[in-house]
Parts: sequence; structure tokens; C-alpha cells
Amino acid sequence: QVQLVESGGGLVQPGGSLRLSCVVSGFPLDDKAIGWFRQLPGGERTGVACISRSDGNVYYEDSVKGRFTISRDNDKKTVYLQMISLLPEDTNVYYCAVRYYYCSASETMFDYWGQGTQVTVSS
Repeated sequence: QVQLVESGGGLVQPGGSLRLSCVVSGFPLDDKAIGWFRQLPGGERTGVACISRSDGNVYYEDSVKGRFTISRDNDKKTVYLQMISLLPEDTNVYYCAVRYYYCSASETMFDYWGQGTQVTVSS
């Protein structure tokens, strides 16, 4: 059974940092792309960052470029999202998701999802 479990969320002041983790179980990670998403007000989830299979190409949504870094450890079956210089508008639930091989900007292209971890940026 495939499971994705996110952790690392919490309350942080503006300008602070957090590192999110997504542990994947149930299948190998090395041929998968992993994305981090957050939710828009209408309910749709939008991609924040994505890392493709073991060639490691990475993609970022414009508003997080230079502040967020996605990385993976295939041996630990874990994907990380390092977030620095956090802004109040980064407040959201962050989800990790998996699909085969290559990244996609669309949430509908991802096959497996975690339950999410809450990030709150507030003074």
C-alpha cells in the first residue's frame, strides 16, 4: 500500500524557515517525480515545487523561487522542501504527491497524495 506522510509544518514568524519532509512507502522512489502543492482559495491545489525522477530536474512556482528548495533522498524514500524567508502569504496546507517519471504542473496528473502539513507564517 502506497503511503505519503508529510511532516515539519508549524507556526513560524515572517522571515523564518521550515523544512518539510515527505516519507514515501509502498514502492520505490527512484523512478518517481515528487511535487509539493498548496491549496488555492477555490480548493484547487497548485504546484509549489517538483523534482523529477533520478535525473533530478527541479521546478518552482515563481513566487517561491530563491526561497524554497526541493531535494530528495531515494535511499531514505524522502523528499524535502526547505523553505526560507517565509511570508504570511505562504500560510497554507502543504501536500506532497507522486507520479511516475516527470513533473507536471497539474494536480490531476499525480497519482498518490499525502494528508498535508499545515504551515502558518504569522507574527
